[in-house]
Amino acid sequence: MAGGIFSPLGSCSELEKANCHPLVCLLCHEPYQQPCLLDCYHNFCASCLRGRASNGHLLCPLCGHPSVVRGGTGLPPVDRLLQFLVDSSADSEEDVQCANCDRCCTKAELDTMYFCNTCGQPLCAPCREETHRARMFTRHEIVSLSKRTKDIHKKCSLHKEPYIMFSTEKKSMLCINCFRDMQGESRAHCIDIETAYMQGCQRLDQAVMAVKELQTSTREAIVLLKAMIEEVRNSASEEEAAINSLFSRMQEQLSERKKTLLKAVQSQHEEKEKAFKEQLAHLASLLPTLQVHLVTCSAFLSSANKAEFLDLGYQLMERLQRIVKLPHRLRPAQTSKINSEYRAEFARCLEPLLMLSPRRSVVGSAGGIGPGITGTNMLPGGQCSKTLMVPSCPPTSDKMSTGPMVKKPTMHRYISTKVLLAEGRETPFAEHCRNYENTYRMLQMEIQGLKDQVQELHRDLTKHHSLIKSEIMSEILQKSLQMDVQIAAHYSAVEMMRSVFEEVWEETYQRVANEQEIYEAQLHDLLQLRQENSCLSTITKQIAPYVRSIAKVKERLEPRLQEPPEPKEEQAQMLVKICDDNE
Repeated sequence: MAGGIFSPLGSCSELEKANCHPLVCLLCHEPYQQPCLLDCYHNFCASCLRGRASNGHLLCPLCGHPSVVRGGTGLPPVDRLLQFLVDSSADSEEDVQCANCDRCCTKAELDTMYFCNTCGQPLCAPCREETHRARMFTRHEIVSLSKRTKDIHKKCSLHKEPYIMFSTEKKSMLCINCFRDMQGESRAHCIDIETAYMQGCQRLDQAVMAVKELQTSTREAIVLLKAMIEEVRNSASEEEAAINSLFSRMQEQLSERKKTLLKAVQSQHEEKEKAFKEQLAHLASLLPTLQVHLVTCSAFLSSANKAEFLDLGYQLMERLQRIVKLPHRLRPAQTSKINSEYRAEFARCLEPLLMLSPRRSVVGSAGGIGPGITGTNMLPGGQCSKTLMVPSCPPTSDKMSTGPMVKKPTMHRYISTKVLLAEGRETPFAEHCRNYENTYRMLQMEIQGLKDQVQELHRDLTKHHSLIKSEIMSEILQKSLQMDVQIAAHYSAVEMMRSVFEEVWEETYQRVANEQEIYEAQLHDLLQLRQENSCLSTITKQIAPYVRSIAKVKERLEPRLQEPPEPKEEQAQMLVKICDDNE
């Protein structure tokens, strides 16, 4: 049995597919021998767990949960319940012989066998009908063979007397001597065996129902987790495909832009080289001329007398001055640096793919609201992307745009607005902020009122189980639809102001960066209000069928609830009459 014990156990999914027998050990795959119960409620044979404990802890071979092990054996306590089931299963496999007719029953006929707990003997069905139906056997306790009472459960191990009572306090059976030795307070918790059995069956049914509910919930959770794993796998595949596609397109764009830049570099190189060569040729032709004139001057000074010098000297000086005054290109007309601005060009070619722009700005088109409201510009985790926007370029959308939206908390927008208004500058945007704050505060108060009503109705329906009128739900839905229209109208009005404000932002961009941030935060706040209102509508629609169902039940119960109760005097007379009848 110990062979291969310490090999790692398969996963839970493999274990579920194996459809293991409840009385077979999961490690040795044989019937339990001294089954031990771990803290995680998994059972294994004592021999299979021996040697696995370390520092007073034993890891479950199935789930890895640590269990505290006490004592020198290094093993958890024996599971008496499972041991009883194993023993019962072993007893059911034995050949059973009727004590009256000596008839041997096969395993298929064990369900038709009986056992007399009084006689302590098994009986077949015919003998039970023929012999134990007599009057002398009327007090004999006859049960099915599977429910026979063993000797250990018949009599008290201490006093050797039969069990007659059960203590609900100590959860143990008592004989007459055990009952006498108990204190008076403890005797109040003692009941007869039959009553204890009925009560135990009822409690066990309740516990079984709870476990079945947990089993159903566990299976649903497993199905959900498997679906989530599949979704994660699909999402990872989609993300990988998107990354590969984007990377391929980026490579294509960069490759094309690389060719263009290399051609531009080659063109600049040829132009600069041609210009430098022309200038070099000009200077190369000028240098011999200067050398000739210098030699001429030296020879003239050494050979000419005063009269010849005065006759030809001024002509020579005039020639030399003209040569000096000629436009000679002694310095390079351009630099030798070849600048293709490849970084900017590469970034510019990636702008359509990465949704980037040359200048960082907090301005971005908000997600749609009203008909066709979208949240595609929202990033996972509730974050929003910031866009890079060129001030000279108008926004890409005239309605509910599809660009990324800046998410700014309401409190941050509120503080920024207060700081802007505190400057005291009378600008169109400051006036717009004043009007916006008033309208937004009114919409926020109405939305908060609807949220409070829905939360109260949901609490009354789920926790207090109160009756709710269906008219209230219809009224809340109607108000929610009205708020939806008002928020959409206000959003459209704010969106229409974009062109007006962007004219100002074109002129003074540095100052209005904060205004743009506040503006986008305002649009986001309206979008958030719209989303909250949508959630309220969804919750209200979900609660409405339950409210209508409860209202119908209330209408059926109202006639019964309105029946006048019997007076106390009539009740007293009825009690007296019942007592007289009993006497």
